[in-house]
Amino acid sequence: MADLERIATEIMAYYRALDEGATLRHHFRHADEEGGLWYIEAVPDRSELIVVKQAELTSAGQLHRYSWEHLEDEHGGLTDQAIDPERGPLEPIPAGEFQWVWNR
Repeated sequence: MADLERIATEIMAYYRALDEGATLRHHFRHADEEGGLWYIEAVPDRSELIVVKQAELTSAGQLHRYSWEHLEDEHGGLTDQAIDPERGPLEPIPAGEFQWVWNR
């Protein structure tokens, strides 16, 4: 159990350092098959874009937010995969749109 706690602490520290140290942020939106919208804030790290904040606005109007402060819950969690906006169905959005959803 101590190893799992150590790993969780290291993961949280990694995402926190990325989020707090970021000077460049990218924001995206993605619609899923169920009618939900996903909002993503990503920062560059070693030539990849790493998601540091992720919000899901479900088709029922529920909002689920994930970041280093809240990595996961029974609804989902912060993705641990780097994103590639050139290869995925991600739509770039203004930072203000992301912040509006995040702060709801």
